[in-house]
Amino acid sequence: MKIAVAADERTGVAGEVVEQLRERGHEPVVHGALAEGERADWAEGRAEQAVVCCWTGTGASIAANKVPGIRAALCGDAATAAGARTWNDANVLALSLRATSEAELAEILDAWFATGPSAEPDDRANVEHVGEIERGA
Repeated sequence: MKIAVAADERTGVAGEVVEQLRERGHEPVVHGALAEGERADWAEGRAEQAVVCCWTGTGASIAANKVPGIRAALCGDAATAAGARTWNDANVLALSLRATSEAELAEILDAWFATGPSAEPDDRANVEHVGEIERGA
């Protein structure tokens, strides 16, 4: 899977995210401090998911959620990542470069990729409702 990866600085687990994605067989498309030039690949639909990182992860998740169709979730542990994928059909993982260790990163990525969106009608209705809010419906 093509996965856009962005960080505002090369610190903490920024580089490790790219390596762990490659180890899992994904194709990272790097942005921000991880790339020589900024490209909007993921925003243009050329990647299926994304991982965004900043010092706290909050700014990256806020910025990502400004892009139509994005459901970014700031995840500090594996349970939160699994829940974000299950109940919110999150398609962007936001991480803190300050607080995420390499061991936690591996656990978070394992949970993220092992979990898919819920097929339960109530959960699907909630995700659709978020889309309606985004579209101003």
